[in-house]
Amino acid sequence: MNVGRLSSALRDVPDFPKEGILFKDITPILADPELLQESIDLMAERHRGQTIDKVAAVEARGFIFGVGVAQALHAGFVPVRKAGKLPYETIEASYELEYGEATIAVHADAIDEGERVLIVDDLLATGGTAAATVQLVERLGGIVHAVDFLIELDFLDGRSKLGGYDVHAHIHC
Repeated sequence: MNVGRLSSALRDVPDFPKEGILFKDITPILADPELLQESIDLMAERHRGQTIDKVAAVEARGFIFGVGVAQALHAGFVPVRKAGKLPYETIEASYELEYGEATIAVHADAIDEGERVLIVDDLLATGGTAAATVQLVERLGGIVHAVDFLIELDFLDGRSKLGGYDVHAHIHC
């Protein structure tokens, strides 16, 4: 698998969603069926043959990769959404973003005690979203198998908020 092809397909969008932020746009990868499949295969590959019961992914871009990875690993999928967006009983966790604050939620019955959960998202920036997702998984009794990203913004050191977990990114910026 060619990480260089994926990396070169990323588009930088300056000052989005606010001034001073350089947004890494994955839509060129999503628009190319080969690159999309390659990115999902790449994220699933290191977990093949391991016991993963569920893949949890954060809306919205994380869903794109999370569902594909879950299918590749024959695991269930757990949507992690913004607070107020899920229809059933939820638990929530709040965190800081690089440009504000947010709260995410998951259904209270999404993960069973002892299930091994792979957390997937498109991008690791400051680590707040991923750390909050880890909290939700563990509060439900799940075991965090690993936390995987397509892209990591190394200069923001989000990995430091995930100490003690197996964290992996395929593209480093």
